[in-house]
Amino acid sequence: MVVVCLSLLFGGIFTLFWYNEWVYGLPTAIPEKYRPVDTGSVIHLAGIFQMGNKPLFLHFFNPDCPCSKFNITEFKSLVRQYGKEVDFGIVVLTSRNYTAGQIQDKFGIRIPVSFDSSVAAACGVYSTPQAVIISTAHKLYYRGNYNKSRYCTNKSTNYAQMALSGLLRRDSAISFDRYALTAYGCRLPECKK
Repeated sequence: MVVVCLSLLFGGIFTLFWYNEWVYGLPTAIPEKYRPVDTGSVIHLAGIFQMGNKPLFLHFFNPDCPCSKFNITEFKSLVRQYGKEVDFGIVVLTSRNYTAGQIQDKFGIRIPVSFDSSVAAACGVYSTPQAVIISTAHKLYYRGNYNKSRYCTNKSTNYAQMALSGLLRRDSAISFDRYALTAYGCRLPECKK
């Protein structure tokens, strides 16, 4: 009887874990009214993200999204590594109220934080977490995932870092697989289905 109960318990845990991994592996549904923004498109941003003489890296983040929480360490690592060559910002996309200070404390860094959902629309972002890199010519260089792994542990697929390095090297021939460019994660609060 004990063996049967333990088998059922472990079988249930395994099934739950497998189901969560399977659900995570599904792409985020594209909203009906989504307007795609192609790589190379000129991006016009208002508000706190004024383009200077450095590329701009935007981290689209939802504090309530488990997938977004896994990217905090990876994003902070990029800020530490490229902070002198690139401007960074966080775009918070959630229906709950947070302050810029709360978000900065969560990341442990003082960089601009915006709550303007029009930034997501301008960049073609409809889920979190997403990385967007805009060149000094105000053109969308990269919009996609940080990593193929849910926990950002697969160093061979550090897509956002590879894109950032490519932009700084002025490499226009970088290509990515579907895992880099297909949105995986939490849909934006405005995207109802």
